[in-house]
Amino acid sequence: MANTVSALKRVRIAERRTAVNRTRKTRLRHQIRAMRRLLESKDTKGATALVPKTFSVIDRAAKWGIIKKNTAARYKSRLTIRLRKIAAA
Repeated sequence: MANTVSALKRVRIAERRTAVNRTRKTRLRHQIRAMRRLLESKDTKGATALVPKTFSVIDRAAKWGIIKKNTAARYKSRLTIRLRKIAAA
């Protein structure tokens, strides 16, 4: 266990940041999951309405370092491809 005042402070900060990051990652996963469920049920209207919010959550997660920028781009690309596929059908 840390003894110095500064080390104890770093522990407290790390615990707070961990909680924040966990919340953000959970929000990201839930948003992507909701989008995928709409795509699987072929709900074009619902999925189209959810795209801006989903992309916003993905971009913010990348900005905060929860996921990498290329991972965010891959998520958005794959969701867009699936949306276009069900919209065309």
